[in-house]
Formats: sequence, C-alpha cells, structure tokens
Amino acid sequence: MVPEIPLRHPASPRPVPGLRPVALLLGLRKPSRDQWRELGQLLEVGDEPMDRLVDWMVSEGTDRTRPLFEHALRGGIARVPDAPKPLREFFESVETPPAWLDRAKVHRGEKVFRAGGADGLYIARDVSFLGGYLASGFNKTLVRTGALEKGPSRRFAETLQWALDVTSDDGMAELGQGYRSTIRVRLIHAFVRRHVAAMPDWQRAEWGLPINQTDMAATLVGALIAPFVGAAALGIVPSLRELDAAAHLTRYVGWLIGVQDRLLPKSFRDAVRILYHCLTAITNPDETTPQLAVPMADDPLRWHYPDHPVLRGRIARAQHLSVAGTFLGPSAMRDLGLPRLVLPWYPLLRVPINLLHCLLARILPGGMDRAARRGRREQEAFLRVLIGSDSAEIGAAARIG
Repeated sequence: MVPEIPLRHPASPRPVPGLRPVALLLGLRKPSRDQWRELGQLLEVGDEPMDRLVDWMVSEGTDRTRPLFEHALRGGIARVPDAPKPLREFFESVETPPAWLDRAKVHRGEKVFRAGGADGLYIARDVSFLGGYLASGFNKTLVRTGALEKGPSRRFAETLQWALDVTSDDGMAELGQGYRSTIRVRLIHAFVRRHVAAMPDWQRAEWGLPINQTDMAATLVGALIAPFVGAAALGIVPSLRELDAAAHLTRYVGWLIGVQDRLLPKSFRDAVRILYHCLTAITNPDETTPQLAVPMADDPLRWHYPDHPVLRGRIARAQHLSVAGTFLGPSAMRDLGLPRLVLPWYPLLRVPINLLHCLLARILPGGMDRAARRGRREQEAFLRVLIGSDSAEIGAAARIG
C-alpha cells in the first residue's frame, strides 16, 4: 500500500542553504520526479521493526520489558534466558550484520571523525543542528517533546554524546558503545513517534508521521557527513579514502538506527546527494524556526567556562554565529531570526591553522593517529563546556510521559 503524501511536502524542490555549491561541485542534480514522490511518501513511513517492538513493550508493561531490552543491548540477546519472541526477533536482526558491512572501513571512519576535532563539531552544531531548525516539519515533533522548555544545550549535548560514542575507537564494534547508543536512540525515536502521533493536536495529514524516514535520513547524514563538508572549507581536508570510510560508517549507523536501505549512502557523493535531496523536501521555515534557533544562538553565553565566563561567553557566541553565517548565508540567518550579515572571522582564522595540522598529519609518521587523539580531546572538552560536570544522558531531552 503506497502511503499518502502529507501536505507539508512541497510541490517542487526548495532551495537548500549552504549545500547547493557543494552539490553543484559534485555534479548532483535535484531529485527526479520519482525520487521527489518517494521523499514525500517516506514522510509517512516510520521504523516498522522498532515500532512493532515498542508496541509489544507497552502492551506487556515497560516496567518489565525495558530491563529485558537493556539486558539484551548490553550483552546480546543470547545472554537473555527465555527471551520473549518479539525481543529475540528484533535483536537477532540487528545483531546479524548486513552483507555489505566492512568493519575495517567503519573503524577508519571513526578515526577520521575524531581527527576533525572541535571544528568538525562546530560545523555539526552551527550548520547542521542550527540550520536544521529551518525544517519546520521536524520542529513540530521537537516542540511537543519539550525542546523549548529543556533548552538547546541539553539537546545538542545528548546528540554530541551519541556522536562521540559512535565515533569512539571501536564504538561501532559488536556491542560497542556506539552500537548500544544507536539502538537506544532508535528505541527513543519509536517511543516519541508513538507518543506524539497520538497527541490530539498532531495534524497527520499536514505533517506526516513524527520522526519519519525522510527526516531521519536528513538528520543522520546531516550529523555525520555535513561536518566533513563544512570542515573541508575550514582547512580540514580528508582524503577520498577517508571520506569513503566516513560514508560507510554513516551507512552502518543508519542501518542500525532504522533508516531504510534506499536512504543509506553507498559513497561520500551519495551521502551528499541524500542530504541535498532530503533538505530540498523538508526546508520550510515557520514560526517555530526562530523559537528554537534564537535560544541556541544565545546559548554560549551560559556555557560552563573554567574562567572569565562573561567574556568567553560573548566570544563563543560571536564565534558560533560566524560559523553559522558563513555557511548558511544571509537568507537562512534571517529565517532563523539571527543577524543576516556576520563576518566570517572564525573560519578565516582557522583555515591556515587546520591546513598546517593536516599537512603535518600526512607527512609525519603516526600523524593521523596523533590527530585523532588530539581531536578527540578537543571534542570531549567541548562537551564539558556544554554541560559542565553533568552527564549527557541520551534521550533525556526527549523524555515523554
């Protein structure tokens, strides 16, 4: 049965802030008629295997089934004696890796992401995450899970913790930290989808299904691939082999998180194509866009600095606005409710520094390993600035019920 296309799906592809020059450089075109129709139909498609499991968990009582789920997640379904059939079937499917999986490539992709350091995370925050608020259809779900009340820092910190888990050394190995975090995010998505879709004010014909395939694919590729696109403009230039590994990592993470095969990238170019096509379908700012974006832009004023918090907060706010304005452009910044014209001082400052670091990493023995270690220290330090001494519990900002 072919799903109906929600009214939020536009009649034709919309402009995409920041990404169109890259798409042109890679020779990518707008979605074909069939691809466009499919993107609209997938706004009504969720994650059937996990949705089915969550239906069972709720019917049996989450106080009993959630511990069983966590037990299987930590040690594998074989460690759960007499596991109920729905739980066993789900975990047997995710514990059986797809035939295309190349674990050496995944491991390489983890290292490449770590080598991007803090600047790669700034692209993720200031371009992918902040720019993601231009997709108002996705915002409809966010505001119904308390995003406005809980604040942008906590939500991004949880997303960042997931990304750090996924890209940790062997994070995506069998039962690795990234594997467990990804399956846990998938479970939370299903609970949120079930909860929000049942709300009396959810307009299904207009907005489609909460956390649908099109939105999930855009979020996945935006989180794990867009940082490479932006970081290249900041002087962090991976090799083609490294970009291919990053795309393979993204493909496996997407497979685990419940994105369908047709929206999983088979190469770096294909990953950019998926992101570009999805964004042409979901970029549609409305009143929720500045409601979510302005607090996020001001959030650096309240981060946890070890000294001179007022001065450092102002500098950090200007720095992150500089990154956002450089990549998103004046029109998108206006839609976000932010200053239209921002000097690109931070990207210009970082380009020569990052180019030098990249050169040294390429020519010196063990340079890439050192770059990955240094980059991970920067990334972990950024997480501490965001949350201080707290921990970023994945899914806390989307807690429901």
